Amino acid sequence: MAAHRKPRQRTLPGTAARFSATLALAGAATATAFEGAGHAEPAPTPDEVRARADRLYQEAEAETEKYNGAKEKAETARREAEELRDEAARRTERLNTSRDALGSFATAQYRAGGLDPALRFVLDSDPARYLAGAELTERVGDRQAAALAAVRRQMRELEQVRAEAGERLAELEEQRARVAHHRAVVRKKLAAAESLLARLTAEQRAAYAGSDDTRTGRADRDTLRTAPAVAAPNPRAAQAVAYAYGALGKPYVWGATGPSAFDCSGLTQAAWRSAGVALPRTTYTQIDAGQRVPRSRLAPGDLVFFYSGVSHVGLYVGGGNMIHAPRPGAPVRIAPIDQMPYAGATRVA
Repeated sequence: MAAHRKPRQRTLPGTAARFSATLALAGAATATAFEGAGHAEPAPTPDEVRARADRLYQEAEAETEKYNGAKEKAETARREAEELRDEAARRTERLNTSRDALGSFATAQYRAGGLDPALRFVLDSDPARYLAGAELTERVGDRQAAALAAVRRQMRELEQVRAEAGERLAELEEQRARVAHHRAVVRKKLAAAESLLARLTAEQRAAYAGSDDTRTGRADRDTLRTAPAVAAPNPRAAQAVAYAYGALGKPYVWGATGPSAFDCSGLTQAAWRSAGVALPRTTYTQIDAGQRVPRSRLAPGDLVFFYSGVSHVGLYVGGGNMIHAPRPGAPVRIAPIDQMPYAGATRVA
């Protein structure tokens, strides 16, 4: 019987048991602490928050320019599709008129062609008159053939116009999809930037909002604001610069072209539009809208571009400064051109 009994488990004395439990708890706590330390991210510093927000705003602006380009192409496709639709309607009306005329020819020929020409000649009381009528009928036949050829040509042209209209409509749908995609990306990046900035104190956010022109003091800005526009090389450049000065303080709104709000390329486009010069919509196309100029030869009215992707543009106003629309929350302002990575400049006129 004793051989089949379970061996008795040894128990630790009270003090030893408590010590063992304490070690186990301490080990678990230590493991949890190390595990938490391995996964927890330290809170970003204010400088890191500002740097991340800057990057997100830059990415959003690059996406905004893509949005602007897709929107412009969609508008062009819509306008061309409408013009082609109107042209198709006009051609259809002309085709129907030609068909009616051709039908009248065919009916007259059928009615007049009931007798053999030789028999009609014999039975006609005035053979001379008949011969004159036969010559007219032959000429009418030539006209009918020409009318038929014209109808066939009009049908081919109409089908071509309709095909082109279909292509424009397909392009319109494609560009609308791109507009929606870029709009969603911009909104996502702007929301992420705002979420980051929400971690800053009110004082830190105010400092960040004014960081774009901290290198240009208020006295310098006031001097620039009242600088005479005649410093520009020609009247059109002077007008563009004057418009940009008039836009100071107006809000940045992505996709806006004025007059109450702007994005970066919308501001430069509006400024030069006021001078009678039509600039394309995006930074990518504006940089090719004039003559490239080196940085050493910049003059008021020149367009200055930034970042390797040419995703930002400002209007040069002299003294190493520009007027630009920086980003959401930062209104149109004067800033030094060496504030951002310089990419090049274009002289529009």
